[in-house]
Amino acid sequence: MIAKRIIPCLDVRDGRVVKGTNFLNVRDVESPVELARRYNAENADELVFYDITASSDGRKLFTEVLRSVAREIFIPLTVGGGINTLEDFDRVLKSGADKVSVNTGAIRDPHVITAAAKKYGDQCVVLSMDVKRVDGRFTVFAKGARENTGMDAVEWARRGEKMGAGEIVLNSIDTDGVKGGFDVEMLDAICSAVNIPVVASGGAGKAEDFTELFEKVPLVDAALAASIFHFGEVSIYDIKQRLRDRGVEVRI
Repeated sequence: MIAKRIIPCLDVRDGRVVKGTNFLNVRDVESPVELARRYNAENADELVFYDITASSDGRKLFTEVLRSVAREIFIPLTVGGGINTLEDFDRVLKSGADKVSVNTGAIRDPHVITAAAKKYGDQCVVLSMDVKRVDGRFTVFAKGARENTGMDAVEWARRGEKMGAGEIVLNSIDTDGVKGGFDVEMLDAICSAVNIPVVASGGAGKAEDFTELFEKVPLVDAALAASIFHFGEVSIYDIKQRLRDRGVEVRI
């Protein structure tokens, strides 16, 4: 059995980690370097770093902050924000990333997924999806969840896999920052549609949310969270121990 992963996420804006609710009402949290150091020591399975305004601002990801974070950790690092071209992939990988997350850039030019997978390997290419219910349909949003693309999320996930993505991070806009639990219905729909790993993002508020996720959606591979880890509301170790006690395979 493949171990389930617990992944903290650093949403970075202007060089600082921030957190909001439903992608809005953003507040300052901490230095990304300090948090990265902490999560490395706490035995996180991976770390995700998002430059959350790079796409909406139409600029490239801040690599100086990324390099500082990469120097602090010895766990896999996924990086996203403002990824549009193969050159962006190359720049971010050379700055210390192990995997590159592409979202708006892939919506704009889906062929970047295939090109990156061919050059760097599909294990390096992560398709990040910001998804919200619109008229009862799972719909993909772009530019930091600001723009409704009208695209069906299940079809986009399938297409991303066919084009070479090696992993999907599914960000539920409906549950983001609400702390009412992961979006089980949305995750089940995406996990059932693809054969690549899916990471659940958005909604974690307590340790029980993680056990509920892996028990209700056994096909999901990992759980990503931010504020409950940043503010010390629950520890990664406690979550893993609880999961192990419930028979879920994790690395401790």
